[in-house]
Amino acid sequence: MDLKTQLSNFKNMEKQLRQKLGASEVKTLLSTAVYIFSIGTNDYMVPFTSNSTVLQSYSKKEYVKMVIGNITTVIQEIYKIGGRKFGLSKLLPLGCPPISRALEIVRTGGSGCMEEVTVLSKLHNRALPKALKELKSQLEGCTYSIFDAYTAGTAIFNNPSKYGFEEVKMACCGSGPLRASITCGQKVYQLCDNVSEYLFFDGIHPTEKANYQFAKLMWDGSPKIVKPYNLKTLFEK
Repeated sequence: MDLKTQLSNFKNMEKQLRQKLGASEVKTLLSTAVYIFSIGTNDYMVPFTSNSTVLQSYSKKEYVKMVIGNITTVIQEIYKIGGRKFGLSKLLPLGCPPISRALEIVRTGGSGCMEEVTVLSKLHNRALPKALKELKSQLEGCTYSIFDAYTAGTAIFNNPSKYGFEEVKMACCGSGPLRASITCGQKVYQLCDNVSEYLFFDGIHPTEKANYQFAKLMWDGSPKIVKPYNLKTLFEK
């Protein structure tokens, strides 16, 4: 479901709430709520995993600018309705999940990270804080939290055992090279014995254990990994 559709659904929900609770109560509810965005991965991954030619139509910087622009436009729309607090995440190094490594095997025979996709992650991650800082200066009362998933993910890739993982290249569930094809639960797939040893459940999605670690950092991590506030502080503000 794309972000514009989610915004449309949110607007419909807001109307229903107003009819049910009244305008005053809904205004308070929306202004104290925290709006969590976990988005962007598909925008950069799908052109590589499908026959899309979208990246031939834009430079990398233009494409990233478009993705960031879509995110900030939706934040502005939620702000107009009454939202004031926003929680966002930077992207993982997208060249390193199993699906990207498997593409690299097919393309070059190597099983390392696919640098082309990681470059897009880096550009996105540099642009996002700048865009939000600018937005905050324009929208009175707007506050936000950004979790640095890239740094958190890279730390696990570089030293998996420190974080309780044994396998960071292969998926727990799927098929094909590195079990990276997202066929989990379909007719043909393999399943690992111990999912808690894996960073990725399927070709792109982290396991529950990994997501718990990320969520903990988002909630009460230090300013090195989540800023200008962690989510706990944002909820209390």
